[in-house]
Amino acid sequence: MDVSEFSVSLAKLAEEANLTVAYTPCELDKVKVTATEVYRPGILLAGYYENFDNTRVQIIGLTEMSYLEELSTSLRNMRLEKLFSFQPPAVILTRNMQPLSEMMQYAKQYGVPLLMSTEMTSALMGVLITTLNTELAPRITRHGVLVEVYGEGILILGDSGVGKSETAIELVKRGHRLIADDAVELRRVSYRSILGTAPANIRHFIELRGIGIINVAHVFGIGSVRSSVEVEMVVQLEPWDRTKNYDRTGLDTEYYDILGVKVPSMLIPVMPGRNLAVILETAAINNRTKEMGYNAAKELLAQLGLQDDISL
Repeated sequence: MDVSEFSVSLAKLAEEANLTVAYTPCELDKVKVTATEVYRPGILLAGYYENFDNTRVQIIGLTEMSYLEELSTSLRNMRLEKLFSFQPPAVILTRNMQPLSEMMQYAKQYGVPLLMSTEMTSALMGVLITTLNTELAPRITRHGVLVEVYGEGILILGDSGVGKSETAIELVKRGHRLIADDAVELRRVSYRSILGTAPANIRHFIELRGIGIINVAHVFGIGSVRSSVEVEMVVQLEPWDRTKNYDRTGLDTEYYDILGVKVPSMLIPVMPGRNLAVILETAAINNRTKEMGYNAAKELLAQLGLQDDISL
């Protein structure tokens, strides 16, 4: 999925990075950013214009500003005009530096927002890249429930009526947190991380058959919800099939593919009398111990002498 399908407003970036406005031709929420990278235009200011990506936010730090001040007036004007003529989404000055008069002139001439930050250049770039990677990440929506159990983000999948929402509300009662019910938005924020959240219009709501829709934050308190969490495990619920052989050791880890990221997965059969909330709590703890390098099934096999050369 092409990230160019998505955009984030300059107003959002300004809010996240605590930017102030030196000049803007319009409201910042009308300016859309579509590139996940930011750029320091030192090489352009030195006179090399090939392969310049004008979709990126441009960052001018102390090095770029010092270089500009060493140039002659005519050369500085030419280089700055070239930068602003590409009409990038924004030019941002770091370290609370004030824009040169030429910058203000060309920002107004070419309609480019000119912003300022009190942060060091590397710190500002880190904030902007993190925000852009989240807001512009490839994403899909899945029918399911997303909860946080002992710090582990668990995506619960299964057919309608299998008990996903009921399991989630039991987990909330036991002190865990709800992120999303019914529709879960999944974003690939890095090559190995999936961030799960709820669409804004249904956030904190959950549907329970026989009761209706409730606002979990209002009923159980604001501590019972989160806006997002990294998905670290997928649990698929299905009605118990007595003819099917289910995993009884957990020796081998299964994976569920989400946007090319493989997330540990398990299939849990549902039948009357099984406390799914307790099972998911145990699954979350067991997944965390595996992440820390311990596997109970392997230890048991080693103690029984069924597996000699083993890494627990």
